[in-house]
Amino acid sequence: MEIKSIKAEFPEDCNIIIGAAHFIKTVEDLHEIIVSSVPGAKFGAALSEASGPCLVRAEGNDESLKKIAAENALNIGAGHTFVIVLKDAYPVNILNAVKGCQEVCSVYCATANPLEVVVAETEQGRAVLGVVDGFAPKGIEGYKDMKDRRALLRKIGYKL
Repeated sequence: MEIKSIKAEFPEDCNIIIGAAHFIKTVEDLHEIIVSSVPGAKFGAALSEASGPCLVRAEGNDESLKKIAAENALNIGAGHTFVIVLKDAYPVNILNAVKGCQEVCSVYCATANPLEVVVAETEQGRAVLGVVDGFAPKGIEGYKDMKDRRALLRKIGYKL
């Protein structure tokens, strides 16, 4: 077995969600979840099929994001892994609905940070072991940091 780190590639003004699912129709269900949760969101969603033709299946309402999601899914190369690349919305807007999708088994991450996906590769294929989301902490927030965090949440409309 070999362990590899796969860098996720996505635009700076986007977020990415990566998870595990179990059925070919998941990519269509994710499409429906996103458009019904945030109608103005732009996105691409892809699912790596784990049997039969073993293709990356993709849907979305933005062709470039659809292509980016599919390329990430192909690069990760783990069966039944899904990738959503999201623009003009935050993962918090869709995450509970995604986790509630009957085919979704788990969500590994939802982030706008630089992202690496850690995979194990065997003779049979690949599995996602986890993710490296952003960077290691540099310390514990102080009073000014707390004030800045709270101000940001209010600026983007998530707190009163």
